[in-house]
Amino acid sequence: MVEETLRGTALPVRATLFDKTPDANWLVPWHQDLTICVAARLEVPGYGPWTRKAGLWHVQPPTSVLEGMISARIHLDDCGEHNGALRLIPGTHRLGRLTTSQIAETVRTSASKSCDVEAGGVLLMRPLLLHASSAGSEASHRRVIHIDYASCELDGGLCWATVSD
Repeated sequence: MVEETLRGTALPVRATLFDKTPDANWLVPWHQDLTICVAARLEVPGYGPWTRKAGLWHVQPPTSVLEGMISARIHLDDCGEHNGALRLIPGTHRLGRLTTSQIAETVRTSASKSCDVEAGGVLLMRPLLLHASSAGSEASHRRVIHIDYASCELDGGLCWATVSD
């Protein structure tokens, strides 16, 4: 599915497990996914700012890199509005990288959609798609494996992080 969508070879470049539980039940405000995980910090034009998370380097790449990526969200549990399902605003990945005020205006003037997905279902989304999630209103798990895929190499000697990095 990922390679069909990206129209070519796709490399998994990051995986995250999200698990909303009664004790860890957070909300995520409207945002775009703007950072990638790389093997080492190199000063390359168009890449920045830099952050360090869980011992790994993360950086905001040029928009063209994000446009060549897709995320697969594999749902291990039923996911609906009751347990903090992903909400999105369709088509916003085509708007490019948005400022905080542009995000606020888009959220104010656009209709959002809740992505209810049954256990075993997969949702594909672009990193630049505006998305958010609420805290769950019921005490239940909402486990999602989120895998980012890329179809491009990085510039200036930067490399995608690997498990051994």
